[in-house]
Amino acid sequence: MIQISETASKKITALKQEDAKPADSFLRVEVKKGGCSGLSYKMDFDSAVRDGDKTFEAHGEKIVVDSQSFLYLIGMTLDYSGGLNGKGFIFSNPNATKNCGCGSSFNV
Repeated sequence: MIQISETASKKITALKQEDAKPADSFLRVEVKKGGCSGLSYKMDFDSAVRDGDKTFEAHGEKIVVDSQSFLYLIGMTLDYSGGLNGKGFIFSNPNATKNCGCGSSFNV
């Protein structure tokens, strides 16, 4: 399961509106090789669910993850911070044994 905080959901909604994305679009989260810790998170808007995708909904927003990426993301919480220490999505991933300082890459 992947959880989405209310703050992250609100930011996803705002970004969809800013980018004039269709109402049925959702956030696709993927894990790719790369980044300073070995694996990196990739996020983009999409509107097509593929075979094997896992779908998670909370606070009116949906996140979709492919089955391979899901293995690295089980139990993750997606949050968003807009505070003084920086803005951005925060991946609280219990599977990560090492995280990059910027929070965009990890290792298991």
